Amino acid sequence: MSEFSFTLIFTLPTDNQDPAYWVEALGANGCDDALIGIGVTGRIALDFIREAPTAAAAVVSAVEDAKRTLRGAKLVEVTPDLVGLTDIAELLGYSRQYMRKVMVNRAAFPAPVHDGKTALWHLDSVLRWLRENKISNVPLPLLELAAVTRQCNLQRELASLDSTLQHELGKLH
Repeated sequence: MSEFSFTLIFTLPTDNQDPAYWVEALGANGCDDALIGIGVTGRIALDFIREAPTAAAAVVSAVEDAKRTLRGAKLVEVTPDLVGLTDIAELLGYSRQYMRKVMVNRAAFPAPVHDGKTALWHLDSVLRWLRENKISNVPLPLLELAAVTRQCNLQRELASLDSTLQHELGKLH
């Protein structure tokens, strides 16, 4: 068994957006290993530390437990997935300056998924690259979790795609 730390963010059902109700209900229905945040109106975040044999088992069971209670809620995001250099540094115990040095001095560093004032990467890509290039001995549970959270978010995004447009775009490759 390994311990996995991740966050699930949901929109609250429109018929009952009283966060106090949901906090109590979640604790009573299998989410007692989560710290619950209600800082954004209409949303709820569950910050889990869950023991499971795999990251997938931890995340899937947490989503099932939460959705059993939050009937009608929609999963918005599973983290950690999209991260900046500061996030990566904090997860691995490095300074942001060190991570920037690694990024700038390595030609094969993964390309960001968003490159603007703040660049964002899929954590999974960066951790795999750091491990493969022997820059960091990334803990396997963290690497496994990053892959699972990325898959969760990609699956959620895929569900909203226009299949006709995707078919047409596929012809362009």
